[in-house]
Amino acid sequence: MRTERADAARNRDKILSSARRLFERHGVANVRVEDVAREAGVGKATVFRRFGDRAGLAVALLDDEDRELQERILRGPPPLGPGAPANERLLAFFDAYLSQLERFGDWIFDSETAKPGARYAIGSYHAWHQHVALLIAEARPEADASVLAHLVLAPLAADLTRHLRAEGRVSLVRYREALRDLIERVCA
Repeated sequence: MRTERADAARNRDKILSSARRLFERHGVANVRVEDVAREAGVGKATVFRRFGDRAGLAVALLDDEDRELQERILRGPPPLGPGAPANERLLAFFDAYLSQLERFGDWIFDSETAKPGARYAIGSYHAWHQHVALLIAEARPEADASVLAHLVLAPLAADLTRHLRAEGRVSLVRYREALRDLIERVCA
């Protein structure tokens, strides 16, 4: 495993700090890679080489949030962490992920919709899918847990939640209740 050069690590930190500030101030959709490079005091090519595009910046910023959620899933207290029944852990996961969508919805949207299939190429989606599939298999050993995991993760897509919540179509409370109902039916 190669160690990152000190100057490269400093540039990475400056770029991500600048992206976070600009995304929070102006919204992800209103920030260009050029804006991030200028704010960080680095060349555009440095940002493109390191992160690819704006969606790559969003994925990198979300990485810490995703790791923290993964840590809570693996080692945290129940019901999100080990020790609770599968259906309770699934409900806790959905609540935790909806909270992430609430806080970082624009970042998640940008990372998931950058190109066709982007949502499924992100490492965190693989982690969420594996977690959900394991819990479904525990609750319903006879079910095709892998397919069901994709189906129950579908309502957590940022573009769907954005669409349903736009202009007050569906409140967060109502959305959570519907997802709870779905999980309870899948685990029944």
